[in-house]
Amino acid sequence: MNLIMYFLYQFIFWYPLVMSMCWIIGGILFYFRREKKEEKDLKEHPLVSILIPCYNEEKTIEETIEKLDKLNYEHYELIAINDGSKDRTDVILDSLADKYEKLRIIQLRTNSGKANALYLGLIASKGEYIVGLDADAYLDKDALNYMIPHFIAPNYGERVGAVTGNPRVRNRSSLLAKIQLCEFSSIISLIKRTQRLLGKVMTVSGVVVAFRKRALIDCGLWDRDLITEDIGVTWKLQKRFWDVRYEPKALCYMLVPETLSGLWKQRVRWAQGGMEVILRHYDILFSKKYRRLFPIFFEQIFSILWAIIWTIFFTITIIQSIQGQKSFLDFFWQGQYLALLCLLQFLVAMLLDKRYDENLMKYYLWAIWYPIFYWYINAFIVIRALIKILTKKKNLKFATWDSPDRGL
Repeated sequence: MNLIMYFLYQFIFWYPLVMSMCWIIGGILFYFRREKKEEKDLKEHPLVSILIPCYNEEKTIEETIEKLDKLNYEHYELIAINDGSKDRTDVILDSLADKYEKLRIIQLRTNSGKANALYLGLIASKGEYIVGLDADAYLDKDALNYMIPHFIAPNYGERVGAVTGNPRVRNRSSLLAKIQLCEFSSIISLIKRTQRLLGKVMTVSGVVVAFRKRALIDCGLWDRDLITEDIGVTWKLQKRFWDVRYEPKALCYMLVPETLSGLWKQRVRWAQGGMEVILRHYDILFSKKYRRLFPIFFEQIFSILWAIIWTIFFTITIIQSIQGQKSFLDFFWQGQYLALLCLLQFLVAMLLDKRYDENLMKYYLWAIWYPIFYWYINAFIVIRALIKILTKKKNLKFATWDSPDRGL
């Protein structure tokens, strides 16, 4: 028993350390091998359909449509899908349709989930390329000019099924928002760079992603019973051997939660969605043709195990400290080595993303709160998501959604 506990304790320390080094090295290699290269001019502008699922978006949708109407791209349409909103979203969308020529509206009476809204939007779309965009976000004016070339590039373009963009946090007033600003560079963007270098990614960013319509149809479209349709469709595309790419120059400006309850709900949903996808696609382990998906599959498994084991050891340490058997400071100071490496990871990632956000580095000092605060809450989030998986009702047709915390 003591030997097992020893190895589990070593796993708590070495797993995040090794993965952090992988993300740092992978992000740097991606930058020099792919990201730093000069962009080529887009000589053709195929029709792009931008789908905007909406649920209770009366405070954000007007600004989103206004920004999307001014993209530096010649040939695109906007399709807003109101998924049974209970506020004035339907009325606002109808008025916007009269104002913007590119905009078309789909009004649904009942909330059937984001995946279903995207599904219906795709049916109504005219473009060969589909962009999914959250209703509280808007694209940089040149974002499409960076995403579409991946699909039409000679030699490899025909096998590209999806291109995910680079989300940037635009509400930066609160502590939680500033931490997430750093996180999206250090954790999300850096990991996507590394995963893309290895050939497969865990998930596209649901807030901004472009698809080849033919690829979506080939893989069976989005799973309408999954709470995170973006993770699910990523795996389905890659199991059908479509290439999924990350384009850091395709910027998207979004809002993030600024309350603890809003952040908790969002992260539990993300964690639950990741587990649901792992359970749904475990069959990849029985075929060597899916071997390139093994690294991200096992990384997800190990991250879940790490959270569970960390929570157990943390609880044991607290009890032992109360009883005077062990000092809690021993557990605390050992974590400081990981915290220092975490801050190094943040520094490297934010330097890479600095070219897309000139004021980014002034928020670096706020990253010090991440290892202190986020590691603790993320571990408990995984536990909560695991409980929701085990108690989830079976055979649900639609995974409905709630309007998330849009910040203060």
